[in-house]
This record gives sequence, C-alpha cells and structure tokens, in this order.
Amino acid sequence: MDFKIVFSKLLTAFEEQDVRYALMGGFAMGLWGVARSTVDLDFLVRREDMPKVDKIMAGMGYELRHHSENVSQYVSPLRVMGEVDFLHAFREASVEMLKRAADKKIFNGSLTVRTLRPEDLIGLKLQAIKNNPQREGNDMADIRTLIQSQKTGLDWELVRGYCEILKMQDVFEELRGDAE
Repeated sequence: MDFKIVFSKLLTAFEEQDVRYALMGGFAMGLWGVARSTVDLDFLVRREDMPKVDKIMAGMGYELRHHSENVSQYVSPLRVMGEVDFLHAFREASVEMLKRAADKKIFNGSLTVRTLRPEDLIGLKLQAIKNNPQREGNDMADIRTLIQSQKTGLDWELVRGYCEILKMQDVFEELRGDAE
C-alpha cells in the first residue's frame, strides 16, 4: 500500500464531503510515538457519514468486503491502494473520541490528518481485548508502549472511564501501577 497516495486522496475527499473522521490503528499509534508496523489504514467515522464514505471508496475503486452495524472493510484490487477499514461512530463514547481528535502532520508536514488521542486508542484496544481475549497479548503490549510514550500527558481519568465501561477496573489498576 502506498500510504501517501491513499491518504492524499482520502483526506481530500473527506474534506470535500465533510466526513467526520479520525485516524486510528497502527498508523495513528505511530503518530503518537509508538513504532508499529501496519499494512492498512483504520478510521473512526460518524455512522451518518458512511454513505459518503461508501461513495468515496467506490469512486477510488475499492470493493466493500465486509459491512456490519459497527464496521466496514474496503479492499482495492490494486495493491498500491491496499485495505481501508472504518469503525462506525454512533455510541456516545466513540462520538466523543471524534470530538477530541487531534490534527497531526504526516509525510514531512505535507498532509494533516485528524487522529485519535492516545487515551482513545487505549480505549479501543481495551474494547478489542474484551471482545476477543485472544488479542490480549499484542494489544496490552501496544497499550503499555503507548502509555510509556505519553507518560506525562495521559488523561488517566479518561482511561479509567473506559475500564469502567468495559468492567476492566483491574486492568486500570495494573496499567496505572505500571506507569508509576
């Protein structure tokens, strides 16, 4: 996947169509100082904007491989365009994540992308663990690395809130202890 080409096309289309989005996943973690390899792009998008996203993705030649209430996955037949996944924001917590997203410069400042904050990336990783406990090893490692990279500026109350929603208070205590 040529990330620069895909970002350039997507970000231009998102702006033109007023799509409310934020980058998440491995690429977003990298923007917060956590080196992580990734082969696709992941976005959080307001569910009401998904018809716009569907049109954008189809116009770029992507095929819809999976769609549910919560996610949409697009794959291009062209290797250079790769795979782009969208998590649909419609619950209060995910809509708030979009509101908190920060602008981050990419590709030596040539593009700016709305990016989820570290606390929100942690919240999504915790949810992934809750939904699929087999992910715990990799996702907890990502969470710990993200915490270490953001040690002084992390909003621990927000992280605590995610742990409470997911009934993972023991994980919060463990993470908070590790950080101190």
